[in-house]
Amino acid sequence: MKIKTSLGAAALSLLAGAALAADEVTLQLKWVTQAQFAGYYVALENGYYTEENLDVTINPGGPDIAPTQVLAGGGADVTVEWMPAALAAREKGLPMVNIAQPFKSSGMMLTCRKDAGIETTEDFAGKTLGVWFFGNEFPFLSWMSQLGLPTDGSDAGVEVLKQGFNVDPILNGQAACVSTMTYNEYWQIIDAGLSPDDLVLFKYEEQGVATLEDGLYVLEENLEDPAFQDKMARFVRASMKGWKWAEENPEDAAMIVLEYDETGAQTEAHQVRMMGEVAKLTAGSDGTLDPADYERTVASLLAGGSDPVITKAPEGAWTSVITDAALQ
Repeated sequence: MKIKTSLGAAALSLLAGAALAADEVTLQLKWVTQAQFAGYYVALENGYYTEENLDVTINPGGPDIAPTQVLAGGGADVTVEWMPAALAAREKGLPMVNIAQPFKSSGMMLTCRKDAGIETTEDFAGKTLGVWFFGNEFPFLSWMSQLGLPTDGSDAGVEVLKQGFNVDPILNGQAACVSTMTYNEYWQIIDAGLSPDDLVLFKYEEQGVATLEDGLYVLEENLEDPAFQDKMARFVRASMKGWKWAEENPEDAAMIVLEYDETGAQTEAHQVRMMGEVAKLTAGSDGTLDPADYERTVASLLAGGSDPVITKAPEGAWTSVITDAALQ
C-alpha cells in the first residue's frame, strides 16, 4: 500500500511538472487581429500549441507598433514581418532571421482610379500615389526606382502621399492610387461604392517586384540556443497546422479570429471574405522558405538605382533549420 501511494505521488509530481513545463512563446503580429493571421489564432483555439507543450501569447499589432522594434526590444520571441522591412533592419544592425514563410504569394497591389487617368504604369508620372510606411514602403520604392520614376514630386516622377491605414485618399480624390492588399483594403474601396470597372489594379507579383510577406522572424543570437530552436520548431509546426486548417475551413477560421478581436472592430462578412483571399496566399506553403522566392525578393530590393532598399546581398538572413525540424 505504501508503495502504491509513493508511486501515485510520483506520478502526480510528474504530471504537475509537465503542466508547469509548457514553454512560453510570445508572437508579435504585424497588424491588428484579423484573418491575415488566422493560422495562429486557429492553432491557439484548436489546441495545436498545447499539443506541442507551448504556452503562446499573441500580441496584435497596430499603426504605432513596429514588429522589428518589438523584437529588438525583447517584447516578443518571434514576429510576423514582411521581408523587405526585415532585410532593411538587418542591414542597419538588427540581426533578424526568417525561420518560416507561411505566405507563399504576395497580396500587395496599387489600386488606381481610371478617371484619374491611370491605365498603365506609364501614366504614373505626375500623379499622387498613396503609400504605406513603417517598413511597407520598401517594395513600392524599389518598384518606382525600376520604373525610373523619382519619388520627389517632380513632373517626371510621382508625388508620394504617406497613406494612413485606410483608403480615404482614393475616395476623396487626394490620390490617384493607393496601396491595398488583395484581402483587405481593395474590398474597402469596393464597399465604399466604387466598382471593379472603375479601377485598375497593379499587382506587385505581376509587375515582377513582388517581395515576400508575412514571414516569421527571430533574432539571430537566439538561434544559437538549441532549446530555443526546439521551441521554435514546435511553434512553426503547430502554426502551419493552424494555417492548413484555416485554408480548409475559411469560414470557421474567420469566426475564430472574431472571437479574439477584443476591439470588436471587425465584421463577419469582411473577415470571411478576407480569409478566403488569404488562403490563396498561404496555399502551397508548408512553412519552408523557397530559396528562389528569397532571391527574387533580394534582387528586387537591390534594384533601387541610386537609392536601393538594401545595398548588398544579405548573409544569414534566413535558415531552414527550424522548418526542417518542424517537418520531421
